[in-house]
This record gives sequence, C-alpha cells and structure tokens, in this order.
Amino acid sequence: MIAATHCNTLQHASTHCNMLQHAATHYNTLQHTATLYNALQHSATHCNTLQHIATRCNTLQHTATHCNTLQHTATHCNSLQPSATLCNTLQPSATHCNTLQHTATYYNTLQHNTGGVDGWGGENGADESVCHKMGVGTFYT
Repeated sequence: MIAATHCNTLQHASTHCNMLQHAATHYNTLQHTATLYNALQHSATHCNTLQHIATRCNTLQHTATHCNTLQHTATHCNSLQPSATLCNTLQPSATHCNTLQHTATYYNTLQHNTGGVDGWGGENGADESVCHKMGVGTFYT
C-alpha cells in the first residue's frame, strides 16, 4: 500500500505541478497583455497629443493664409490709394470739362440753327441775347 500511496502522492504532485505551470503560463500571458496594454495606452496618449498639435497647426496655417490674404489686399488697397486720390482731384476738372463740352455742343447747335458764319453776332450770326441767357461766351462787337 505504501507504493500505491507514494504513487498517488506523485500523481497528485504532478497534477499540482501541471496546474502551477498552467497558472504561470496564464500569469505570463496576463503580464505580457498588461505590458502591451500600457504600451498601447502610451501610444494612444501620444497620438492624441500629436492630433491636438496637428489641429492647432492647421488652425494656425489657416490664420496665416487669411493674414497673407489680408496683407495682399491691404497692399493692393494702398497701391490704389494714389489713383483714388488723383481721381478725386480730377473729378471737378472732369465735371468742368463736361460742362464746357455741353456748352460747345450748344454753341455748335446755335451756330448751325442761326446760319451764322462765325456764330457770334453780326447780320447772320447767333442772337447775343440767346447766348447770354444760356451762359455761352462773351460777345465783343
């Protein structure tokens, strides 16, 4: 019976050893999984940080592009400023020129309609009173 008991003890020890070996393997797997999880968690945190930086960079790039556009617009506006100033200066002259052109057209119409040779007085010329009423010319006789 001693041999049978010894055999049972050895068998029990072998089973216990197998269980411990299985537990150790399971522990090693869990430890490896935990290490991998920690590495992945660190990578995810790093990835989130990089994503935040990339988003901020894109925002800054958009702002810089907008700023460059505004700067270009301001430069263009500044280059147009002298032309606008000159245009404003020339506007009264252009208005005066249009008035003179209108007066000259009216003078030509009077000259044509009155049959005058020179259009300014005389026997066949324009009537001075009509011209004075229209503000056309100064007449010398």
